[in-house]
Amino acid sequence: MRLFIAINFNDETRIKLLALRNKLQSFSKCGHFSLTENLHLTLAFLGRCDEKQTIAAKRVMNSVRFEPFSITIAGGGYLDKGRPNLVFCSLQNDSGYGELWQLQSELYQNLSVKGFELDKRKFWPHITLGREVVWKDIGDYSSFIDVGFPTIQTDVTNIVLMKSEQINGKLTYTVIHERK
Repeated sequence: MRLFIAINFNDETRIKLLALRNKLQSFSKCGHFSLTENLHLTLAFLGRCDEKQTIAAKRVMNSVRFEPFSITIAGGGYLDKGRPNLVFCSLQNDSGYGELWQLQSELYQNLSVKGFELDKRKFWPHITLGREVVWKDIGDYSSFIDVGFPTIQTDVTNIVLMKSEQINGKLTYTVIHERK
């Protein structure tokens, strides 16, 4: 199974992210835009895992210090270097930002001790709205940014272990473990 640990969002936050995704999608010729149910913030990508690794990941999730906190989604952008034309929302460096970094760091440390080979790049908290996006002829980059990224405050009340798979040609994420 391909697994990752993430923050899922409540329905109110998903609706706001969906509205932004739809607005951005209206500026595109094509692309793979995230399904509403797939909107999340990845804390650790684990890759292909067997049953033993899945159990270890669940144990790590259960062992980390976790208290609910709030984050602010504010801003975003478009990358066409190093990633396949990625459209994303970013986080504001506010009071919950430290808790997020602490949680991610502790997860990484504990997963590494359990033998997981994790991405060595610096943690970049973001929410992917679309991949492989090609824009309509809308002028320069600033025209795209002018759509406006709303500020969304949301509570982080749990972390989840998600399975990623293709079902009937559709990328599907399924929660297989939850830590509150």
